[in-house]
Amino acid sequence: MRNIHLGRKLAHRGILLHFAILFCFWKVVYAQLRYSIPEELNHGAFVGNIAKDLGLDISKLADRRFRIISATKQQLLQVNQKTGVLFVNQNIDREKLCDRNSNCFINLKTVVENPLEMHYVELEITDINDNSPRFPDKEKRLEIAESTLPGARFPLEGARDPDVGINSLRFYQLSKNEYFELDVQDRSEDNKIPILILQKPLDRERSPEHNLLLTAFDGGNPPRSDSINITVSVVDINDNPPVFDQQVYKVTLQENVPTDTFVIKINASDLDDGPNGEVMYAFGSSFRTEVRELFSLDVNTGEIKVKGKIDFEEKQVYEIDVEASDRGQVPMTVHCSVVVQIQDVNDNTPEIEVTSWSSLISEDANPGTVIALISVTDRDAGVNGQFSCEVNENIPFELKSSFRENLYSLVTKEQLDREFASQYNITITAKDFGRPSLSAYKTITVKVSDINDNSPSFTQDPYTFYVLENSAPGASIFSVSAFDLDQNENARVSYYVKAGEVLGKPVSSLLSINSDNGNVYAIRSFDFEELKNFKFQVLAKDSGVPSLSSNVTVNVFILDQNDNAPVILSPLSKDGSAEAVETIPRNVKAGYLVTKVRAHDADIGYNAWLSFSLQQATDPTLFGLERNTGAIRTLRPLTETDASEHKLIIVVKDNGNYSLSTTATIRITTVENTEAFAFSDFKSNTKQQEGNNLTFYLIITLGSISSLFVVSIITVISIQCHRPRDYISTKYFRDTNYAEVSGNGSLCHSYQYRAAEKHFMFVAPSVNIGSASGVGSNRNTLVLSENGMKASGEVSDVEMPACTC
Repeated sequence: MRNIHLGRKLAHRGILLHFAILFCFWKVVYAQLRYSIPEELNHGAFVGNIAKDLGLDISKLADRRFRIISATKQQLLQVNQKTGVLFVNQNIDREKLCDRNSNCFINLKTVVENPLEMHYVELEITDINDNSPRFPDKEKRLEIAESTLPGARFPLEGARDPDVGINSLRFYQLSKNEYFELDVQDRSEDNKIPILILQKPLDRERSPEHNLLLTAFDGGNPPRSDSINITVSVVDINDNPPVFDQQVYKVTLQENVPTDTFVIKINASDLDDGPNGEVMYAFGSSFRTEVRELFSLDVNTGEIKVKGKIDFEEKQVYEIDVEASDRGQVPMTVHCSVVVQIQDVNDNTPEIEVTSWSSLISEDANPGTVIALISVTDRDAGVNGQFSCEVNENIPFELKSSFRENLYSLVTKEQLDREFASQYNITITAKDFGRPSLSAYKTITVKVSDINDNSPSFTQDPYTFYVLENSAPGASIFSVSAFDLDQNENARVSYYVKAGEVLGKPVSSLLSINSDNGNVYAIRSFDFEELKNFKFQVLAKDSGVPSLSSNVTVNVFILDQNDNAPVILSPLSKDGSAEAVETIPRNVKAGYLVTKVRAHDADIGYNAWLSFSLQQATDPTLFGLERNTGAIRTLRPLTETDASEHKLIIVVKDNGNYSLSTTATIRITTVENTEAFAFSDFKSNTKQQEGNNLTFYLIITLGSISSLFVVSIITVISIQCHRPRDYISTKYFRDTNYAEVSGNGSLCHSYQYRAAEKHFMFVAPSVNIGSASGVGSNRNTLVLSENGMKASGEVSDVEMPACTC
């Protein structure tokens, strides 16, 4: 025993580092180490310093998560993360681990990270002589007829030793006697059958019983042994043993065959007559219990059939010991071997194991980044144990095999984009080459983490908004919105108004923006008459690091409201009174132009369309007022009974939704003297001449504008023929500035058209020739219809764009 312990200690101290091979694959380094230790070492026994043998920095082992992964579920070995020493963690029993295999190895994988390195360690477990040979029984009884001739052989039940190599069963030793000698039949390394050979005839009368001691020895140092007592009883009966047709029967059987499947039929014959020649079959006493559960033997026919489930992965060869005995009073027994070779069928699916799996990967990870290490095994043999491994299609991942056939690395094969796919369910498929083929599946989920790689995008570019003038300060007038395809902080958008000026003032004095939601607020009211449109830029900036931003231009158009009442331009009083005075001769005829009321409205569009009405007159039958021009004319000649002074109150009103108006008071006096007549005639002639000149200019102006109008109509018709209706009505018309004709006779921003069912109305600017002209300076309306030009007409609400002269 002391020598055994000494041997263990020497073996422990004599651990050999056989070889270390270094392989480089891209960024991952693979290496292989091999150690050898004896079995049954104590917990904590030193195996080897892996870190030192691999040349790793021991001080960084913990930070790099240095660890080992065993191919077995038991943690037989462990590694010290501080020193890199591999040591025994649990008792290692080679016989339990590898049965009777002569080569016993434990495969370990070592993994370190940052950068990722993977190494393979192969640990050989050597056998020590910790098991003695064992006979199934301690005593054996034989009955041998005295007529048995010398040379007769009597097989015995052999001993079993679970050790291997030199420590396994080596030889038998029989106690000294004069009748028997020992022969050993080697059927296999672990199956040595002792056979007693009769040296000379037995004499029952002289010695009816012989006691023998059979001892089995192994080859250990020191050797271990076990003994069995053999008692030989001499009888005088049956003298011919059965004889098998073959000493060794061989048969091939597929695994997973159903029960009662025929395996083989053995046959033995006996030369004796009667019961001494009848043969019975039985399993030998050395037959193992596990095999008895798998096979059955017909005692009379010698047929062997399948009894249980045959599994190639459990055992590939079964050696069955069968004995044949006659039915004599003292049966004679002989033995044969039936060797059953098990053929593999494809009954095991590949097994997939995922290690070092990273469930989260950044979208900026480079192609070739390792996600997981995958090992695949198949318990079948030959082509049934060969397999292929792949991942599902249309994903940016692929498998790369290593120098070991069953190891793969799952890596990225292209750049990831979280905005395209934030999570991948990767299905790993292992498919063997058997027929039919068997497959295994393993699904792992990998989430893609976000980086700030997307700038905010505005929903429109540019923005166009319409704001009513006179809006309340602090009111939300419009809103901009931007979205960011990133996630969390990288997608949180803030809004800012970029520095700029409007009418020489900073944009910040007009507007403010809510940085969280993009709502734009008016700091002060807008006045259309002061500012009709402006533009500025909004900056959208995310909260990523570094931050990304984008700009958008916002066009703001101020919409006019009817906030200006008409202003009377003429006639005006000369002495500062509220009344204007006009003088006419007595002898005027009907239709005589007394004067023309001119007015101006600072608004545009409907809000600036002015109409004139006579609110009050001394004699309503004498004077009339033209609604659109404001011209005051006589309705009839004056008579002697008419008063010499008349008072008219004129109301000028715009066309806004909430109409605003103003009044003008005109006092008309009549004169009868010659000077008055002369002055009146001179005034009439002057007005007539000015009117003729004005008419001439007006005709030229209207002709030019009419030509432009016809060109515009042709253009609109062409657009309508080539564009959908909704395009013309919404895009073309809506974006056009509408007409404005100032009442002071000056042309405004544009002209305004209104489409009627059968005619168009053109609002043209009035031409201010002079205050003494007989033609007023108010708005002139030209209507084109099927019949030509008219003064006015019913118009629709469709406004058409026009050119600005």
